[in-house]
Amino acid sequence: MKVAIIGAGPLGRWLALRAARSGFGVFLEDVMPSTLHHARETIRRQLSAEALGHEHVAFVSTIEDAVRTAELIIDCVPDELESKLEILWLLDRMAPPQAIFATPTTQLSIADLSGCTYRPQQCIAIAAAPAVMAALEPGASILLRPAPATSESTIQQVSAFWRKAGFVPEILPAN
Repeated sequence: MKVAIIGAGPLGRWLALRAARSGFGVFLEDVMPSTLHHARETIRRQLSAEALGHEHVAFVSTIEDAVRTAELIIDCVPDELESKLEILWLLDRMAPPQAIFATPTTQLSIADLSGCTYRPQQCIAIAAAPAVMAALEPGASILLRPAPATSESTIQQVSAFWRKAGFVPEILPAN
């Protein structure tokens, strides 16, 4: 599975490392060159120290390059309505039709967010605050919240991603 992570701040770097360590191909995007450079140096240093090749992570500066071949897209934009709506709107237009969108949010309704896309059946929330997620250790639970329209296939694919990354997915009631 190819994973695009939008945003190379602390959560994006953590997600990119977890995905790369689990054997996923990762595209890590950030519009800020300094943030992307810092992420590149941090991730390469950590993967090299673990004797893992850093070829699992591609660092890109445009959303289009990140999502072109992605099957799972995780955004790491602020948990604010305007930011989430804007990124999902952009992703919906640039990502391949089969791509799944997973968005970390503790405040917003995934039903409302997925309603701004043409693929609400392929949207799911990761119900955790960014700081909490970035502190999780393998074996911890990861909370997933589908929208009422989220397909069973989407839930299964996102759950499989988290299991392979070493976490225990728990499915919350749809909202």
